[in-house]
Amino acid sequence: MKKLTVMFALLLSFMFVLSACGKDDNASKDNDKTDNKTAEKADQDLLKKIKDDGKILIGTEGTYPPFTFHDTSGNLTGFDVELAEEVAKRLGVKAEFKETQWDAMFAGLDAKRFDMVANQVGIRPDRQEKYDFSDPYITSSAVLIVSNDNTKVKTFEDIKGLNSAQSLTSNYADIAKKFGANIVGVEGFQQSVELLSQKRVDVTVNDKLTYLDFKKNKPDAPVKVAATSDDASTSGFMFRKKNDTLVDEVNKVLKEIVDDGTYKKISEKWFGEDVLK
Repeated sequence: MKKLTVMFALLLSFMFVLSACGKDDNASKDNDKTDNKTAEKADQDLLKKIKDDGKILIGTEGTYPPFTFHDTSGNLTGFDVELAEEVAKRLGVKAEFKETQWDAMFAGLDAKRFDMVANQVGIRPDRQEKYDFSDPYITSSAVLIVSNDNTKVKTFEDIKGLNSAQSLTSNYADIAKKFGANIVGVEGFQQSVELLSQKRVDVTVNDKLTYLDFKKNKPDAPVKVAATSDDASTSGFMFRKKNDTLVDEVNKVLKEIVDDGTYKKISEKWFGEDVLK
């Protein structure tokens, strides 16, 4: 009888522990739900936070002329920089740029180091699954760039098996891979051209507008365009998901910038033409 009493007591204790664990699990789940809701609300309130702080944090490279780079005085400038500054001004806040390498840009946005990215980020389906984009603010084609004395590469099909200097996560790296090139990782366009000039790589696939700006400033650079892609790509400002109010407001002011002629003025300053279409 005594043994039965002890066993019954142990059984009751075991049931109590199980019950307590169940409650803890439920409490943990409830806490997770609360945390998720809090995080979601914080994202939804990002526009309010930006306006309350009086600044918008913008991720950019600072090494990618003519879009984002440092002039001879060391000041950050470029097409994307000017356009982002105009957007910030119309939001009623100051643009505060945070410079980082291209391959760290996405992680920086994920980690909430930036509120948005302004760096000629191509709008494509795989990125749209994870991030939101503004309306497109520029359209450009990819070009295949080779050394002046290269007479063998005339089409994108000719780069199979060749070494191509590319930023690893860029649209242009994907194009080079698609045509069978071996990718040599670089930090940006300048390094690509340097490696090409030094014959350390065979080609680079890059943005046509970037190339035109480069040749405008360095007409004697020993590189040329061997081919131009038929497909034009569009770029936009990039945001974390669930920041709809911020994205909508940026799109609103972007439209104003285009409609009142400010966009055309900025575009012609950097490219000599309207590059929206």
